[in-house]
Amino acid sequence: MIRAVTQHHRFGEVVRFLVSGGIAYLADLLVFNVLLFAGVGSVWSKVVSSVVAIFIAFLGSRYYTWRDRRSEHPGREYAMFFLFSAIAAGLQLLCLAITHYGFGWTSVLADNVSGNVVGMAIAMVFRFYTFRTFVFPARAQP
Repeated sequence: MIRAVTQHHRFGEVVRFLVSGGIAYLADLLVFNVLLFAGVGSVWSKVVSSVVAIFIAFLGSRYYTWRDRRSEHPGREYAMFFLFSAIAAGLQLLCLAITHYGFGWTSVLADNVSGNVVGMAIAMVFRFYTFRTFVFPARAQP
């Protein structure tokens, strides 16, 4: 019975993570493509869009996904969240840089697939694990 409750809780956690992350992802895509079509370079477009998405994702994670795991130290949570988000954004940026500069695939489609599909998938797994484990760890129940 306890295992079923734990699995149900974990499933809900994953769903909430995907919802709040999905909203941040849409903001990331929107900002990235607006900047790209405005003539800003691919890498800078990704950097700016990632910062916007990190802020949105923090709000969703703290107040929705892991609302029951919040601490009384939001500054610590935000610092760790930003650190792990920056690493994850770096993973996305690395995918983009490898295909854009390494392989010479410079189309808007190639930039979106490498940064926003492949890079995002890798970063998403990294984020879920690090946020759940280090930023919003399980709290002792009173």
